[in-house]
Order: sequence, then C-alpha cells, then structure tokens
Amino acid sequence: MADAPVRRQTKQRAAVAEALESQGEFRSAQEIYDIVRQRGDSIGLTTVYRSLQSMADDGQVDVIVRGDGESVYRQCSPSHHHHLVCRSCRSTVEIDAPDVERWATDVAAQHGFRDVTHTVEVFGVCSRCAD
Repeated sequence: MADAPVRRQTKQRAAVAEALESQGEFRSAQEIYDIVRQRGDSIGLTTVYRSLQSMADDGQVDVIVRGDGESVYRQCSPSHHHHLVCRSCRSTVEIDAPDVERWATDVAAQHGFRDVTHTVEVFGVCSRCAD
C-alpha cells in the first residue's frame, strides 16, 4: 500500500477535524458542517465534503454508509477494526472481530483472491435504547 499523500493542513480542514474529535458517533457531512458553523468558523458545505473525503482517503476517519444511503464519518483508532452502531442513538463501539478476519481470508482463498480488504459494520439497537 502506498503512503498517503502529504496534504496541506488548512484552517478549514483543522476545523472539520476538531468537530469530528468532539463527536463520539458517526456524523454526516451536513452535521459536521453545522457543528463547524456553530463554532463560528466560516466554511462551505462543499469544503466540508472535500475535507472529509481527503481525511478518509488518508485513513484519518472511518466512513460507513447508513441504511438510508448517507455516508457518515467518525474519527477512529488507526488499527483495523469494525463497528457496532446503534440505529436509534448512533452510539458506536469499535470491535475486533478475529472470526470475521479468518472468514474473509478463507472465503477469498477459496475463490483465488489475494490481498483482500473488507469492511464490516453491524447495526442494531444498544441496550440503553432497547430498554
């Protein structure tokens, strides 16, 4: 895998990063935009989208696609992991899933694939919301 390009840290990208740092759950670009604007930073929605995409490309944020098709973003740990996401409150738990890793490797090998990557997100309702 090639090293990520070195990108210039702009004021807008820093504002997006700060907004993500303050959130524990996945947030849409619109929600991040609203947070940045509420903090008094001048930024356009297109700039938020571009910043989030470049941060995702650089491995600084995780991106998942919700059931409604919208991409949402979260600053996560740099190691490979998966997520449990509550459909109600959007609380998110990072999980290691060695069984998933073995399964992905085995299925790929059975079909002659190598250098395999994968993404697994599990959506449900957390215990707080289920009560």
